Amino acid sequence: MSRTLRYREALREAMIEEMERDPNVFLMGEEVGHYQGAYKVTEGILEKFGEKRVIDTPIAEGGFAGLGIGAAMVGLRPIVEFMTWNFSAVAFDQILNNAAKVRQMSGGQYTCPIVFRGPNASARQVGSQHSHAMEHFYTHVPGLKVIAPAFAADAKGLMKTAIRDNNPVLVMESETLYNTKGEVPDDQGPIPFGVANVVRTGKDVTIVAYSRMTHVALEAAEKLAKLGVSAEVIDLRTLRPLDEDTIVASVKKTHRCVTVHEGWPYGGVGAEISDRVQRLAFDYLDAPILRVASLDVPMPYNAKLEQQCMPQPERVVDTVLRVVHRG
Repeated sequence: MSRTLRYREALREAMIEEMERDPNVFLMGEEVGHYQGAYKVTEGILEKFGEKRVIDTPIAEGGFAGLGIGAAMVGLRPIVEFMTWNFSAVAFDQILNNAAKVRQMSGGQYTCPIVFRGPNASARQVGSQHSHAMEHFYTHVPGLKVIAPAFAADAKGLMKTAIRDNNPVLVMESETLYNTKGEVPDDQGPIPFGVANVVRTGKDVTIVAYSRMTHVALEAAEKLAKLGVSAEVIDLRTLRPLDEDTIVASVKKTHRCVTVHEGWPYGGVGAEISDRVQRLAFDYLDAPILRVASLDVPMPYNAKLEQQCMPQPERVVDTVLRVVHRG
C-alpha cells in the first residue's frame, strides 16, 4: 500500500520515524522548532519531541554546525537544517575541515554521524545570494556523502539512510519540489546510497539529471518523443557516491549522453559525469557528451532573466537534438 505525500511531508515522516526509532537523533537549526521550519518541513516535530530534541538556534551557521559535529563525535546523531544551502557557506570550514576529516584524522577513533539538510539551488526570485546550487562544492570533498532526491519516496528513503549513516551526509533538497506530490509506500524503508534510478527508458540518448532537473529532463523527454526521439532519463538520487554503472550501461545502449544540472557549468557535476562516461564508455559513443547547466553568471532577480538562466526543457530538447543529429 502507498499514500500520496508532498515532498516536504515525506522528509518530515522520515525524521519523525527515525527520532522515534533512535533517541540519539535530534534536530537543530534556525526556526526548526517554534516557527516549524522556514519551509514547514519540520512542522509539528517540536510538539512531538520537545525542546531537548528540537532546538532552535541563533543565526550562526558556523556555530551550530560545529556544535552538531561535536555532538556527533560523542555518540549523538544530529540533523542540522540550513535555512538554505546558500547559508552553509558560512559553515564551510566546519563541514570541510571537521565533519569530513575527523574519522581520518583521528585514525578511526571518532565517527561523525551527522545530517546537514535544507533547500538547495534557486527558488523564485530570491536573488543571486540565495540561488546557488551548492552541491558541486561538496561533492568535491572526500569524507562527505551528498544526496539530491527528486521524488517524495526517494526523499523519505534516502533521508532514513542518511540519518543511520555513520558519516556526514548532506541532503540537498529543492525548495521548488517541497509542494510536489508523489506515491510513498507505507513501509518505505531506507534506500541505499549510490543507486540511480532509470525513471524513463529510451533507446536514442541518455539524459542524466538529479533533484529538480530530473523533472525538467522528463518534460524534455516528452517533447522529444513527439519529435521521434526516444530519451532514457536517469535520476541519480545520490551524487557522492555516484552510480556510474547505471549511467554507463545506459550509454552503451543509447550511444549518446546529455547531462542536466542546475549549477554553473564550470566544474559542475555534469563535468564529472562526462569524464566518467568518456573513460568507461568511449567506444560506445556516437556523439560528444553535452551538458546543460545554468548560465555562467550570478542569478539575476528579474523573473524572466532568472528563467532564462536556469535549464529549461526547451534547452534540453535543443541540446539532445544536436547530439542525435551529430550521430
